[in-house]
Amino acid sequence: MCARERGWSTVDEPVKKPSVDPLGKLRRLTRQGSVIRLKRLNDRQFTAVSAGLGLALAAGVVLAAGPWDSGQRKAERDWAAARSRTGGAHHDPGTPPGPEAAPSAPAVLAPLSSVVDNAAPGRRDAPDGAAAALRAALRPLLKAPALGTVRTAVVIDTATGERLYGQGADTPMTPASTVKIATAVAALSALGPDHRIATTVRASSDFRSVTLVGGGDPTLDKAALRALATDTARALKDRGVKTVRLSYDASRYSGPARHPIGPNENIAPVSALMTDEGRLDSSHSGPAPRSDDPAGDTARTFGGLLDDAGIAIRPRPAPGKPSATSRPVAEHLSAPLSALVERALTNSDNDIAEALARQTALAAGRPADFNGGRSAVTAQLKKLRLPLKGANFADGSGLNRKDKVTAGLLAGLLALAADADHPELRPVLTGLPVAGFSGTLSDRYTRKSAGTGLIRAKTGTLTGVNTLAGTVVDRQGRLLAFAFLASGTTSPSKAQSSLDALATSLAARTR
Repeated sequence: MCARERGWSTVDEPVKKPSVDPLGKLRRLTRQGSVIRLKRLNDRQFTAVSAGLGLALAAGVVLAAGPWDSGQRKAERDWAAARSRTGGAHHDPGTPPGPEAAPSAPAVLAPLSSVVDNAAPGRRDAPDGAAAALRAALRPLLKAPALGTVRTAVVIDTATGERLYGQGADTPMTPASTVKIATAVAALSALGPDHRIATTVRASSDFRSVTLVGGGDPTLDKAALRALATDTARALKDRGVKTVRLSYDASRYSGPARHPIGPNENIAPVSALMTDEGRLDSSHSGPAPRSDDPAGDTARTFGGLLDDAGIAIRPRPAPGKPSATSRPVAEHLSAPLSALVERALTNSDNDIAEALARQTALAAGRPADFNGGRSAVTAQLKKLRLPLKGANFADGSGLNRKDKVTAGLLAGLLALAADADHPELRPVLTGLPVAGFSGTLSDRYTRKSAGTGLIRAKTGTLTGVNTLAGTVVDRQGRLLAFAFLASGTTSPSKAQSSLDALATSLAARTR
Protein backbone atom coordinates (compact mmCIF):
# COMPACT_ATOMS: atom_id res chain seq x y z
CA MET A 1 0.00 0.00 0.00
CA CYS A 2 1.29 3.40 -0.79
CA ALA A 3 -0.02 6.73 0.40
CA ARG A 4 1.06 9.78 -1.56
CA GLU A 5 1.03 13.37 -0.39
CA ARG A 6 2.83 16.27 -2.00
CA GLY A 7 4.72 13.91 -4.25
CA TRP A 8 5.98 11.76 -1.35
CA SER A 9 4.99 8.25 -0.48
CA THR A 10 5.65 5.74 2.21
CA VAL A 11 4.99 2.01 2.25
CA ASP A 12 3.78 0.25 5.35
CA GLU A 13 2.75 -3.27 4.55
CA PRO A 14 0.25 -4.96 6.88
CA VAL A 15 1.31 -7.64 9.31
CA LYS A 16 -0.06 -10.94 8.09
CA LYS A 17 1.70 -13.31 10.47
CA PRO A 18 2.97 -12.92 14.01
CA SER A 19 6.64 -12.24 14.44
CA VAL A 20 9.00 -14.18 16.59
CA ASP A 21 12.70 -14.20 17.11
CA PRO A 22 13.92 -17.28 15.17
CA LEU A 23 17.11 -16.93 17.17
CA GLY A 24 17.56 -18.01 20.75
CA LYS A 25 17.34 -21.83 20.53
CA LEU A 26 19.71 -24.72 21.21
CA ARG A 27 22.33 -22.65 23.04
CA ARG A 28 24.30 -25.54 24.46
CA LEU A 29 25.33 -27.47 21.39
CA THR A 30 28.87 -28.25 22.51
CA ARG A 31 29.48 -30.76 25.26
CA GLN A 32 32.43 -32.97 26.17
CA GLY A 33 32.47 -35.96 23.84
CA SER A 34 29.71 -34.52 21.64
CA VAL A 35 29.74 -35.42 17.99
CA ILE A 36 29.25 -31.75 17.17
CA ARG A 37 32.03 -29.44 18.32
CA LEU A 38 31.67 -25.74 17.79
CA LYS A 39 34.86 -23.98 18.84
CA ARG A 40 35.10 -20.44 20.14
CA LEU A 41 31.46 -19.60 19.49
CA ASN A 42 30.04 -16.96 21.79
CA ASP A 43 26.37 -16.74 22.77
CA ARG A 44 25.55 -14.88 19.60
CA GLN A 45 26.96 -17.53 17.39
CA PHE A 46 25.35 -20.42 19.29
CA THR A 47 21.95 -18.96 18.65
CA ALA A 48 22.77 -17.97 15.10
CA VAL A 49 23.75 -21.57 14.30
CA SER A 50 20.50 -22.79 15.80
CA ALA A 51 18.61 -20.39 13.56
CA GLY A 52 20.39 -21.82 10.59
CA LEU A 53 19.25 -25.38 11.33
CA GLY A 54 16.32 -24.88 8.99
CA LEU A 55 13.27 -22.84 8.08
CA ALA A 56 10.97 -25.55 9.42
CA LEU A 57 12.01 -24.55 12.95
CA ALA A 58 11.64 -20.88 12.13
CA ALA A 59 8.19 -21.34 10.65
CA GLY A 60 7.02 -23.48 13.54
CA VAL A 61 8.16 -20.99 16.13
CA VAL A 62 6.64 -18.09 14.21
CA LEU A 63 3.27 -19.78 14.17
CA ALA A 64 3.49 -20.81 17.80
CA ALA A 65 4.17 -17.45 19.40
CA GLY A 66 2.95 -13.88 19.13
CA PRO A 67 5.15 -11.02 18.12
CA TRP A 68 5.29 -9.06 21.36
CA ASP A 69 5.33 -11.07 24.54
CA SER A 70 4.89 -7.88 26.55
CA GLY A 71 8.18 -6.79 25.07
CA GLN A 72 10.12 -9.91 26.03
CA ARG A 73 10.42 -13.32 24.44
CA LYS A 74 9.56 -16.16 26.81
CA ALA A 75 12.77 -17.99 26.01
CA GLU A 76 14.78 -14.99 27.18
CA ARG A 77 13.16 -14.27 30.52
CA ASP A 78 15.50 -16.27 32.71
CA TRP A 79 18.56 -14.73 31.12
CA ALA A 80 17.16 -11.21 31.48
CA ALA A 81 16.34 -11.78 35.14
CA ALA A 82 19.82 -13.09 35.78
CA ARG A 83 21.30 -9.96 34.27
CA SER A 84 19.16 -7.81 36.60
CA ARG A 85 19.27 -4.93 34.13
CA THR A 86 16.33 -2.58 34.38
CA GLY A 87 15.58 0.93 33.27
CA GLY A 88 12.92 3.55 32.96
CA ALA A 89 10.24 4.30 35.48
CA HIS A 90 7.87 1.97 37.29
CA HIS A 91 4.73 4.00 37.77
CA ASP A 92 2.84 1.49 39.89
CA PRO A 93 4.99 0.67 42.93
CA GLY A 94 2.01 -0.86 44.67
CA THR A 95 1.78 -3.70 42.18
CA PRO A 96 4.28 -6.33 41.05
CA PRO A 97 6.79 -4.90 38.60
CA GLY A 98 5.87 -5.08 34.94
CA PRO A 99 7.75 -7.03 32.30
CA GLU A 100 11.49 -6.68 32.46
CA ALA A 101 13.68 -5.34 29.72
CA ALA A 102 13.19 -7.06 26.41
CA PRO A 103 16.60 -8.41 25.57
CA SER A 104 16.98 -10.86 22.75
CA ALA A 105 18.39 -14.24 23.64
CA PRO A 106 22.16 -14.17 24.13
CA ALA A 107 22.25 -14.73 20.39
CA VAL A 108 23.37 -11.18 19.96
CA LEU A 109 25.71 -10.52 22.82
CA ALA A 110 29.36 -9.49 22.75
CA PRO A 111 31.28 -6.29 23.43
CA LEU A 112 31.42 -4.22 20.29
CA SER A 113 33.70 -1.28 20.98
CA SER A 114 34.49 -1.19 17.30
CA VAL A 115 31.06 0.08 16.30
CA VAL A 116 31.58 3.47 17.91
CA ASP A 117 32.94 6.46 16.09
CA ASN A 118 35.96 6.15 13.88
CA ALA A 119 38.24 7.79 16.43
CA ALA A 120 37.50 5.23 19.10
CA PRO A 121 40.21 2.69 19.87
CA GLY A 122 39.63 -0.94 18.95
CA ARG A 123 37.98 -0.40 15.60
CA ARG A 124 38.91 -3.25 13.26
CA ASP A 125 38.29 -3.88 9.62
CA ALA A 126 37.93 -7.40 8.33
CA PRO A 127 41.00 -9.37 7.20
CA ASP A 128 41.82 -8.84 3.53
CA GLY A 129 40.56 -12.29 2.53
CA ALA A 130 37.16 -11.90 4.17
CA ALA A 131 36.76 -8.37 2.85
CA ALA A 132 37.68 -9.48 -0.66
CA ALA A 133 35.14 -12.31 -0.58
CA LEU A 134 32.39 -9.99 0.55
CA ARG A 135 33.32 -7.36 -2.02
CA ALA A 136 33.09 -10.00 -4.72
CA ALA A 137 29.59 -10.96 -3.58
CA LEU A 138 28.15 -7.48 -2.99
CA ARG A 139 29.69 -5.28 -5.67
CA PRO A 140 27.79 -6.79 -8.63
CA LEU A 141 24.52 -6.60 -6.70
CA LEU A 142 25.12 -2.99 -5.67
CA LYS A 143 25.46 -2.08 -9.34
CA ALA A 144 21.86 -3.11 -10.05
CA PRO A 145 20.15 -0.25 -12.01
CA ALA A 146 17.08 -0.64 -9.77
CA LEU A 147 19.09 0.85 -6.89
CA GLY A 148 19.01 4.27 -8.51
CA THR A 149 21.75 6.88 -8.65
CA VAL A 150 23.37 6.62 -5.20
CA ARG A 151 23.73 3.50 -3.09
CA THR A 152 25.70 2.90 0.11
CA ALA A 153 26.36 -0.21 2.17
CA VAL A 154 27.98 -1.40 5.39
CA VAL A 155 28.26 -4.91 6.86
CA ILE A 156 29.56 -5.60 10.39
CA ASP A 157 30.34 -8.93 12.05
CA THR A 158 28.63 -8.36 15.38
CA ALA A 159 30.66 -11.02 17.19
CA THR A 160 34.01 -9.37 16.47
CA GLY A 161 33.03 -5.81 15.64
CA GLU A 162 34.85 -6.08 12.31
CA ARG A 163 33.54 -4.02 9.43
CA LEU A 164 33.40 -6.62 6.69
CA TYR A 165 32.30 -4.26 3.95
CA GLY A 166 31.79 -0.56 3.35
CA GLN A 167 30.74 1.44 0.32
CA GLY A 168 29.97 5.11 0.94
CA ALA A 169 29.78 4.20 4.62
CA ASP A 170 30.00 7.84 5.75
CA THR A 171 27.74 9.35 3.08
CA PRO A 172 24.57 10.90 4.59
CA MET A 173 21.47 9.54 2.88
CA THR A 174 17.71 9.87 3.32
CA PRO A 175 16.86 6.74 5.36
CA ALA A 176 13.06 6.75 5.14
CA SER A 177 11.65 4.44 7.83
CA THR A 178 14.99 2.89 8.75
CA VAL A 179 15.52 6.03 10.85
CA LYS A 180 13.15 4.37 13.32
CA ILE A 181 16.12 2.26 14.40
CA ALA A 182 17.87 5.41 15.63
CA THR A 183 14.68 6.66 17.29
CA ALA A 184 14.23 3.34 19.09
CA VAL A 185 17.84 3.17 20.31
CA ALA A 186 17.64 6.72 21.65
CA ALA A 187 14.34 6.10 23.47
CA LEU A 188 15.42 2.81 25.02
CA SER A 189 18.76 4.17 26.20
CA ALA A 190 17.16 7.33 27.61
CA LEU A 191 14.14 5.76 29.33
CA GLY A 192 14.84 2.04 29.65
CA PRO A 193 12.76 -0.85 28.28
CA ASP A 194 10.45 -0.99 31.31
CA HIS A 195 9.25 2.61 31.03
CA ARG A 196 5.49 2.99 30.66
CA ILE A 197 3.52 6.03 29.54
CA ALA A 198 0.74 7.07 31.90
CA THR A 199 -2.69 8.42 30.99
CA THR A 200 -4.42 9.81 34.08
CA VAL A 201 -7.67 11.30 35.29
CA ARG A 202 -7.46 14.02 37.93
CA ALA A 203 -10.35 15.44 39.94
CA SER A 204 -10.69 18.88 41.49
CA SER A 205 -10.71 19.17 45.26
CA ASP A 206 -14.55 19.24 45.28
CA PHE A 207 -14.73 16.44 42.68
CA ARG A 208 -17.00 18.60 40.51
CA SER A 209 -14.46 18.74 37.67
CA VAL A 210 -12.27 16.03 36.17
CA THR A 211 -9.48 16.27 33.63
CA LEU A 212 -8.28 13.54 31.29
CA VAL A 213 -4.51 14.04 31.05
CA GLY A 214 -2.59 12.56 28.13
CA GLY A 215 0.95 11.35 28.67
CA GLY A 216 1.74 10.56 25.05
CA ASP A 217 0.60 6.94 24.68
CA PRO A 218 -0.52 6.54 21.04
CA THR A 219 -1.72 2.97 21.70
CA LEU A 220 -4.36 3.96 24.26
CA ASP A 221 -7.54 2.15 23.23
CA LYS A 222 -11.22 2.16 24.07
CA ALA A 223 -10.84 -0.69 26.56
CA ALA A 224 -8.31 1.38 28.49
CA LEU A 225 -10.59 4.41 28.34
CA ARG A 226 -13.46 2.31 29.65
CA ALA A 227 -11.33 1.15 32.59
CA LEU A 228 -10.38 4.77 33.32
CA ALA A 229 -14.05 5.79 33.17
CA THR A 230 -15.08 2.96 35.50
CA ASP A 231 -12.46 3.90 38.10
CA THR A 232 -13.31 7.59 37.79
CA ALA A 233 -17.04 6.96 38.17
CA ARG A 234 -16.43 4.86 41.26
CA ALA A 235 -14.38 7.62 42.88
CA LEU A 236 -17.02 10.25 42.07
CA LYS A 237 -19.95 8.15 43.29
CA ASP A 238 -18.14 7.47 46.56
CA ARG A 239 -18.40 11.22 47.14
CA GLY A 240 -21.99 11.49 45.94
CA VAL A 241 -21.09 13.24 42.68
CA LYS A 242 -23.12 12.33 39.60
CA THR A 243 -22.47 15.30 37.29
CA VAL A 244 -19.07 16.78 36.41
CA ARG A 245 -17.35 19.18 34.09
CA LEU A 246 -14.88 17.30 31.89
CA SER A 247 -11.74 18.83 30.41
CA TYR A 248 -8.82 17.24 28.60
CA ASP A 249 -5.14 18.09 28.69
CA ALA A 250 -2.80 17.30 25.77
CA SER A 251 -0.22 19.93 26.72
CA ARG A 252 2.55 17.43 27.44
CA TYR A 253 3.48 17.74 23.75
CA SER A 254 4.17 21.14 22.22
CA GLY A 255 4.82 22.60 18.80
CA PRO A 256 2.92 21.78 15.60
CA ALA A 257 0.86 18.61 15.74
CA ARG A 258 0.92 18.09 11.98
CA HIS A 259 3.91 16.34 10.49
CA PRO A 260 5.52 18.42 7.71
CA ILE A 261 4.23 15.83 5.24
CA GLY A 262 0.75 17.23 5.95
CA PRO A 263 -2.54 15.35 6.35
CA ASN A 264 -1.70 11.77 5.52
CA GLU A 265 -3.12 8.32 6.14
CA ASN A 266 0.27 7.15 7.38
CA ILE A 267 0.29 9.39 10.47
CA ALA A 268 -2.19 11.21 12.68
CA PRO A 269 -1.61 14.66 14.16
CA VAL A 270 0.96 14.08 16.89
CA SER A 271 -0.83 14.46 20.22
CA ALA A 272 -0.16 13.53 23.83
CA LEU A 273 -3.76 12.31 24.02
CA MET A 274 -5.10 9.98 21.36
CA THR A 275 -6.92 6.69 20.97
CA ASP A 276 -5.74 3.93 18.63
CA GLU A 277 -3.27 6.29 16.94
CA GLY A 278 -6.15 8.41 15.73
CA ARG A 279 -7.33 5.63 13.41
CA LEU A 280 -10.93 5.94 12.27
CA ASP A 281 -11.27 2.30 11.24
CA SER A 282 -10.55 -1.01 12.93
CA SER A 283 -7.00 -1.36 11.56
CA HIS A 284 -3.94 -1.72 13.76
CA SER A 285 -1.18 -1.03 11.24
CA GLY A 286 -0.56 0.53 7.86
CA PRO A 287 -2.37 3.48 6.28
CA ALA A 288 -5.81 4.38 7.60
CA PRO A 289 -8.18 7.33 7.76
CA ARG A 290 -7.06 9.54 10.66
CA SER A 291 -8.74 11.88 13.09
CA ASP A 292 -8.14 15.61 12.66
CA ASP A 293 -8.57 16.06 16.42
CA PRO A 294 -7.26 12.98 18.26
CA ALA A 295 -7.35 14.61 21.71
CA GLY A 296 -10.88 15.95 21.36
CA ASP A 297 -12.18 12.67 19.95
CA THR A 298 -10.58 10.76 22.83
CA ALA A 299 -12.12 13.09 25.42
CA ARG A 300 -15.56 12.80 23.85
CA THR A 301 -15.29 9.01 23.84
CA PHE A 302 -14.22 9.10 27.47
CA GLY A 303 -17.17 11.36 28.29
CA GLY A 304 -19.55 8.89 26.71
CA LEU A 305 -18.04 6.07 28.75
CA LEU A 306 -18.43 8.12 31.93
CA ASP A 307 -22.07 8.61 31.02
CA ASP A 308 -22.43 4.85 30.57
CA ALA A 309 -20.98 4.46 34.06
CA GLY A 310 -23.60 6.81 35.54
CA ILE A 311 -21.73 10.13 35.50
CA ALA A 312 -23.26 12.95 33.46
CA ILE A 313 -21.01 15.46 31.65
CA ARG A 314 -22.08 19.13 31.66
CA PRO A 315 -21.27 20.84 29.33
CA ARG A 316 -19.34 19.12 26.51
CA PRO A 317 -15.66 18.24 27.10
CA ALA A 318 -13.29 21.14 26.52
CA PRO A 319 -9.50 21.64 26.57
CA GLY A 320 -8.09 22.55 29.97
CA LYS A 321 -5.49 21.71 32.59
CA PRO A 322 -6.12 20.25 36.04
CA SER A 323 -5.87 22.61 38.96
CA ALA A 324 -2.84 22.64 41.25
CA THR A 325 -4.95 21.08 44.00
CA SER A 326 -6.34 18.27 41.85
CA ARG A 327 -5.77 14.65 42.77
CA PRO A 328 -5.46 11.48 40.64
CA VAL A 329 -8.50 9.21 40.59
CA ALA A 330 -7.60 6.84 37.73
CA GLU A 331 -4.53 5.83 35.75
CA HIS A 332 -3.69 3.64 32.77
CA LEU A 333 -0.14 2.58 31.91
CA SER A 334 0.94 1.75 28.39
CA ALA A 335 2.74 -1.43 27.45
CA PRO A 336 6.45 -1.27 28.33
CA LEU A 337 8.61 0.81 26.03
CA SER A 338 10.24 -2.43 24.86
CA ALA A 339 6.91 -3.61 23.42
CA LEU A 340 6.19 -0.22 21.84
CA VAL A 341 9.60 -0.29 20.14
CA GLU A 342 9.00 -3.80 18.80
CA ARG A 343 5.61 -2.82 17.44
CA ALA A 344 7.00 0.36 15.87
CA LEU A 345 9.74 -1.55 14.07
CA THR A 346 7.71 -4.61 13.02
CA ASN A 347 4.83 -2.57 11.59
CA SER A 348 6.86 0.53 10.65
CA ASP A 349 4.45 2.42 12.88
CA ASN A 350 4.91 6.15 12.36
CA ASP A 351 2.68 7.26 15.25
CA ILE A 352 4.57 5.20 17.82
CA ALA A 353 7.91 6.33 16.37
CA GLU A 354 6.99 10.00 16.77
CA ALA A 355 5.85 9.29 20.33
CA LEU A 356 9.21 7.64 21.06
CA ALA A 357 11.06 10.73 19.85
CA ARG A 358 8.94 12.99 22.07
CA GLN A 359 9.32 10.74 25.08
CA THR A 360 13.07 10.95 24.55
CA ALA A 361 12.79 14.74 24.47
CA LEU A 362 10.81 14.76 27.71
CA ALA A 363 13.41 12.55 29.39
CA ALA A 364 16.06 15.09 28.39
CA GLY A 365 14.05 18.05 29.64
CA ARG A 366 13.51 19.36 26.13
CA PRO A 367 10.27 20.53 24.47
CA ALA A 368 8.27 17.57 23.21
CA ASP A 369 8.04 18.70 19.59
CA PHE A 370 9.83 17.89 16.34
CA ASN A 371 12.81 20.12 17.17
CA GLY A 372 13.05 18.80 20.72
CA GLY A 373 12.91 15.24 19.46
CA ARG A 374 15.69 15.91 16.97
CA SER A 375 18.03 17.43 19.54
CA ALA A 376 17.25 14.79 22.19
CA VAL A 377 17.77 11.84 19.85
CA THR A 378 21.02 13.35 18.57
CA ALA A 379 22.30 13.97 22.10
CA GLN A 380 21.38 10.48 23.26
CA LEU A 381 23.15 8.79 20.36
CA LYS A 382 26.15 11.02 20.92
CA LYS A 383 26.38 9.66 24.46
CA LEU A 384 26.63 6.20 22.93
CA ARG A 385 29.62 7.37 20.86
CA LEU A 386 28.00 6.54 17.55
CA PRO A 387 29.22 8.08 14.26
CA LEU A 388 26.86 11.06 13.81
CA LYS A 389 28.67 13.08 11.15
CA GLY A 390 26.07 14.35 8.70
CA ALA A 391 23.16 12.89 10.69
CA ASN A 392 19.89 14.81 11.00
CA PHE A 393 16.82 13.48 12.78
CA ALA A 394 14.12 15.81 11.50
CA ASP A 395 11.46 13.45 12.81
CA GLY A 396 11.20 10.09 14.54
CA SER A 397 9.39 8.19 11.80
CA GLY A 398 11.38 8.79 8.63
CA LEU A 399 8.56 10.47 6.73
CA ASN A 400 10.60 13.68 6.52
CA ARG A 401 13.03 13.83 3.61
CA LYS A 402 15.31 16.06 5.69
CA ASP A 403 16.28 13.02 7.77
CA LYS A 404 19.86 12.01 7.02
CA VAL A 405 21.90 9.08 8.30
CA THR A 406 24.82 7.02 7.03
CA ALA A 407 24.96 3.31 6.37
CA GLY A 408 27.74 3.21 8.96
CA LEU A 409 25.45 4.70 11.59
CA LEU A 410 22.56 2.32 10.90
CA ALA A 411 24.76 -0.77 10.96
CA GLY A 412 26.49 0.56 14.07
CA LEU A 413 23.15 1.04 15.84
CA LEU A 414 22.22 -2.57 15.15
CA ALA A 415 25.59 -3.85 16.28
CA LEU A 416 25.30 -1.80 19.46
CA ALA A 417 21.90 -3.38 20.11
CA ALA A 418 23.71 -6.73 20.07
CA ASP A 419 26.29 -5.55 22.61
CA ALA A 420 26.34 -7.43 25.92
CA ASP A 421 26.77 -4.08 27.67
CA HIS A 422 23.46 -2.82 26.28
CA PRO A 423 20.74 -5.40 26.99
CA GLU A 424 18.26 -2.53 27.22
CA LEU A 425 18.56 -2.16 23.43
CA ARG A 426 17.60 -5.75 22.62
CA PRO A 427 14.03 -4.83 21.49
CA VAL A 428 15.62 -3.13 18.49
CA LEU A 429 16.67 -6.57 17.28
CA THR A 430 13.62 -8.54 18.41
CA GLY A 431 11.32 -5.99 16.79
CA LEU A 432 12.84 -6.26 13.32
CA PRO A 433 10.51 -7.91 10.78
CA VAL A 434 11.44 -11.48 9.81
CA ALA A 435 12.00 -12.10 6.11
CA GLY A 436 9.03 -13.87 4.57
CA PHE A 437 7.13 -14.06 7.86
CA SER A 438 6.23 -10.82 9.60
CA GLY A 439 5.64 -7.11 9.44
CA THR A 440 6.86 -5.16 6.45
CA LEU A 441 8.86 -8.18 5.25
CA SER A 442 5.91 -10.57 5.29
CA ASP A 443 5.40 -10.26 1.52
CA ARG A 444 9.09 -10.09 0.64
CA TYR A 445 11.42 -13.05 0.10
CA THR A 446 10.21 -16.41 -1.12
CA ARG A 447 10.07 -19.60 0.90
CA LYS A 448 12.98 -20.88 -1.22
CA SER A 449 15.18 -17.85 -0.56
CA ALA A 450 18.33 -18.43 1.47
CA GLY A 451 17.39 -15.41 3.57
CA THR A 452 13.85 -16.40 4.49
CA GLY A 453 13.54 -16.68 8.25
CA LEU A 454 17.19 -15.72 8.76
CA ILE A 455 17.08 -12.07 7.73
CA ARG A 456 15.51 -9.56 10.13
CA ALA A 457 15.40 -6.05 8.79
CA LYS A 458 13.74 -2.66 8.94
CA THR A 459 12.44 -1.46 5.61
CA GLY A 460 12.30 2.10 4.33
CA THR A 461 10.39 3.52 1.36
CA LEU A 462 9.73 7.02 0.12
CA THR A 463 9.34 8.08 -3.48
CA GLY A 464 12.80 7.60 -4.97
CA VAL A 465 14.24 6.19 -1.72
CA ASN A 466 14.56 2.54 -0.72
CA THR A 467 16.50 1.24 2.28
CA LEU A 468 17.00 -1.95 4.27
CA ALA A 469 18.89 -2.35 7.55
CA GLY A 470 18.98 -5.33 9.85
CA THR A 471 20.70 -8.54 10.82
CA VAL A 472 21.32 -11.84 9.08
CA VAL A 473 22.87 -15.16 9.99
CA ASP A 474 25.43 -16.37 7.46
CA ARG A 475 26.33 -20.00 6.74
CA GLN A 476 29.06 -19.97 9.37
CA GLY A 477 26.55 -18.98 12.04
CA ARG A 478 27.80 -15.40 12.29
CA LEU A 479 25.27 -12.69 13.06
CA LEU A 480 25.94 -9.80 10.68
CA ALA A 481 24.53 -6.28 10.94
CA PHE A 482 23.97 -4.56 7.60
CA ALA A 483 22.61 -1.36 6.11
CA PHE A 484 21.85 -0.76 2.43
CA LEU A 485 20.56 2.66 1.31
CA ALA A 486 19.56 3.70 -2.21
CA SER A 487 18.26 6.96 -3.65
CA GLY A 488 17.12 7.98 -7.09
CA THR A 489 15.16 4.76 -7.47
CA THR A 490 12.30 4.67 -9.95
CA SER A 491 10.59 1.36 -9.17
CA PRO A 492 9.93 0.54 -5.50
CA SER A 493 9.30 -3.15 -6.20
CA LYS A 494 12.49 -3.60 -8.24
CA ALA A 495 14.53 -1.63 -5.71
CA GLN A 496 13.17 -3.76 -2.88
CA SER A 497 14.04 -6.94 -4.77
CA SER A 498 17.58 -5.68 -5.27
CA LEU A 499 17.94 -4.84 -1.59
CA ASP A 500 16.57 -8.26 -0.66
CA ALA A 501 19.12 -9.87 -2.95
CA LEU A 502 21.92 -8.02 -1.15
CA ALA A 503 20.75 -9.28 2.26
CA THR A 504 20.22 -12.79 0.90
CA SER A 505 23.79 -12.84 -0.41
CA LEU A 506 24.96 -12.36 3.17
CA ALA A 507 22.89 -15.30 4.35
CA ALA A 508 24.39 -17.46 1.61
CA ARG A 509 27.95 -16.18 2.02
CA THR A 510 30.75 -18.65 2.54
CA ARG A 511 34.24 -17.87 3.77
